[in-house]
Amino acid sequence: MSAEGLASVARSIDEVKQVITSLTDEEWTRPSGCSGWTVRDLVAHMSSNYKEMVEPSPPPPEPLDLPAERLMDLLVDLRDGWTHEQIRDEYLQYCDGAFSGLTALQDEPLASTVIPLVDLGSYPMHQIADAYAFDHYCHLRIDLLAPHGPIERDLPPADDALAGPVVGWMLAGLPQMQPGLHEQLTGRIRLQLDGPGGGSWDLSRDGDAIVVGAPDGDAEAVVTSTAHDFVLWGTVRTSWRDACTVEGNEAVAATFLDALNIV
Repeated sequence: MSAEGLASVARSIDEVKQVITSLTDEEWTRPSGCSGWTVRDLVAHMSSNYKEMVEPSPPPPEPLDLPAERLMDLLVDLRDGWTHEQIRDEYLQYCDGAFSGLTALQDEPLASTVIPLVDLGSYPMHQIADAYAFDHYCHLRIDLLAPHGPIERDLPPADDALAGPVVGWMLAGLPQMQPGLHEQLTGRIRLQLDGPGGGSWDLSRDGDAIVVGAPDGDAEAVVTSTAHDFVLWGTVRTSWRDACTVEGNEAVAATFLDALNIV
């Protein structure tokens, strides 16, 4: 069960509440660290996700065959005419109910039930808590807050309990989110992440699949960065070349990392 993800989400919800209830009118309109979104768009994304979890909108007459990122854009677009206060209040209204929903997904039989998440892959439902841990950590601590984001606020430093599920979700999604990515993995890569949420994992290829596992034997390339920076470069918010060191076969590392883009 992803009790760790649930605990991480709970902390991030408290931090988001703290930040969004302190924003000035001018701060709401600043460009965020998430390309194409302002601060208000970023909060609207988080609030709309929670609203849909608690009170799902009626399904459209025809199914929308769109990637997950575009579906998220549509929810944000629906809130274009809202005031900053309406966006803030939607988050505050639904976040606790959404957390209760994530809590319920930790119980069987739901916990082990595997569901597809549009084009992001398929996961047991208990792991959805990890997805929200990642979503909130990334959007709050990277896209919203300085130095990558535009808002100056002080939060307690991240620790393993907060960041561990974030990295866990990224590694769970890495083999699923990009069809054909395995073709760019031409040798075993060891990913060494330092700091809170860190650890060491091997990325290897098994036929048409990417396997993420514990270090085993020699790797052709060892890629090292902090776990926090992994959230940045793993989602292509910054270049991996600015955050990583590579030991061993740099060509093997570069071929894979240039193609990587975790959603």
